[in-house]
Amino acid sequence: MPITVRAATLDDEAAVLALIEELFETPSARAPGYTTDRGQAGFHHAVLDPAVDVLLALDRDRIIGLASVYADILSIRFGPRCWLQDLVVTAGHRSRGAGKALLDAATEWARDRGCTHLELSSGAGRKDAHRFYLREGMTQSYNFSRWLD
Repeated sequence: MPITVRAATLDDEAAVLALIEELFETPSARAPGYTTDRGQAGFHHAVLDPAVDVLLALDRDRIIGLASVYADILSIRFGPRCWLQDLVVTAGHRSRGAGKALLDAATEWARDRGCTHLELSSGAGRKDAHRFYLREGMTQSYNFSRWLD
């Protein structure tokens, strides 16, 4: 049965927060200052704000992956951007099409909202993810961050 993708509802909170925990596993690390309360607040915002969504990949009725998408800025140079955040597929379902289904759904979501491009950042150690993004036609650039206390 093919992977399907749908938007999350508030009822999906526990499954989404469990998947977010997988993003903190090696080669990554826990996001600075992350707490369950922060995760819950971010999830509620993503489900309730029309410029944000959490897309869920399902294998039958089981949630196996997610991507959060944000129509977040109107760039002077590039026009409206979609930021793809928190792309994760549970370890036991990787390399079976769920990541591609999520990336394709995120691209459609961005197009439907008039975005000109989709961006994401990925930790330097996530070599498998980088190969996946390049294989799917994304281009690689540099991203710099400063965490605020």
